[in-house]
Amino acid sequence: MEQAAITFKVKYPPKLSRLLIFVKWLLLIPHFIVLYFYAIAVGITTFLAWWAILFTGKYPKGLYKFAVGFFRWQIRVSLYYCLLRDEYPPFSGA
Repeated sequence: MEQAAITFKVKYPPKLSRLLIFVKWLLLIPHFIVLYFYAIAVGITTFLAWWAILFTGKYPKGLYKFAVGFFRWQIRVSLYYCLLRDEYPPFSGA
């Protein structure tokens, strides 16, 4: 059975915007709203994927990409919120 390796790389930001720090949480409100509904959809598809894995022994590729896209987007938003990145995260899981 193959094991997937997860890498997590964050480049050190040479300079952060000092004033933007105070309003970053306001800029993330749209992301939080969309991610909330995306998380509900991921929960439902994960339940469906569990049944697919139970009967077929394989994780359906489309459901896997959907879940991975959610976690990528969530990590980018978290990095922005925790001041580890200064670039505004895109509304995408790609």
